[in-house]
Amino acid sequence: FHTIGQRKGLGLSGGPWFVVKKDIEENTIYVSRGYGVETQYGNEFRMHDFHFITDNPWKGQEKEIDITFKIRHTPDFTKGKLIQEGEKQFHILSSEKLQGIAPGQFGVIYDEEAKVCVGSGEIIC
Repeated sequence: FHTIGQRKGLGLSGGPWFVVKKDIEENTIYVSRGYGVETQYGNEFRMHDFHFITDNPWKGQEKEIDITFKIRHTPDFTKGKLIQEGEKQFHILSSEKLQGIAPGQFGVIYDEEAKVCVGSGEIIC
């Protein structure tokens, strides 16, 4: 039950080690040392089972919506674009590369000024 970007609980010496990839069918995880490895970073992800807190505030608007968002437990907001791909499926294009985007974690979407939480969905990458 390891997640991409996980560092704790791997039981490996000589680290730090980070989970950078998983192959569930082969029951294999891939690890690397340090934050500098490019494979730990990405600038887009998909979410499914998305739930708006009230109603979709952008219903009927243009295809790409300017937003801010958070993943994991980061203190900072990241700017990006929200693209709807289905009734409850969205694609996020981040303005910067993020470390440790992982399936099973949640993406939380805010308005462009990061003042109002709009909703969230499970990351499926």
